[in-house]
Amino acid sequence: MVKNKNKKLGILGGMGPQATQYFFQRIIESTDAKCDQDHIDIMIINQASTPDRTASILSKNDKDLMSVVEKNLKLFEIYGVDNIAIPCNTTHYFYEKIQSKTKIPIINMVEETVKSILETKGVKKIGILATDGTIFTKIYEKECVKRDAEAVFPSEANQKKIMEIIYKEIKSGEKGDFNKFMEVVKELRDKGCEVIVLACTELSYLNKNYKLPEYCLDALEVLVRRSIELSGKKIKTSSYS
Repeated sequence: MVKNKNKKLGILGGMGPQATQYFFQRIIESTDAKCDQDHIDIMIINQASTPDRTASILSKNDKDLMSVVEKNLKLFEIYGVDNIAIPCNTTHYFYEKIQSKTKIPIINMVEETVKSILETKGVKKIGILATDGTIFTKIYEKECVKRDAEAVFPSEANQKKIMEIIYKEIKSGEKGDFNKFMEVVKELRDKGCEVIVLACTELSYLNKNYKLPEYCLDALEVLVRRSIELSGKKIKTSSYS
């Protein structure tokens, strides 16, 4: 049980804007609230001009990205935010670097996601659907290894399909190709994956637009739950039924 009540949450968003909007929406829908005052006080920074995270990682140049992030962290400090959520998996490659720039605790979505799978489901083989940048960083792979689990990724051909869904479809305002998505999921299931993680917040829109199999776990939903808990509020369990 969270002892400290009514903490302010900061959302470092804009990566991308739709994911930020959906994350905020899910927090509202998932908070057990009977009136406005029962909800969480939230400061959202939706800086869509934030440099692309995958490009920053692959180019090994995060100077522009970190410049934007640092300015936004200062705004959170001025507002008096108690915890920060970043609804972008790829950005968690820079987690330690970003955390070093502020005393405000930043919720680690990657750590919380893997921990929740292994604590509640007891699985050992986890499929990861993410951007090229997230896969390149091995952030999920390292977290799985720490907990004696194995992270499994799509083949090169199927990874291209995931990138198309993320960048050419969802980031462009489309719903995302469900059949294409399930082709990739089938490959991971055939490899023995007991849980498939939607490790990109754009893929959360597939979770919104379609009924996905129960073995698909949305990392964004894990972040939603943890954000509510750390803000001293109760989770509306019916929102996850």
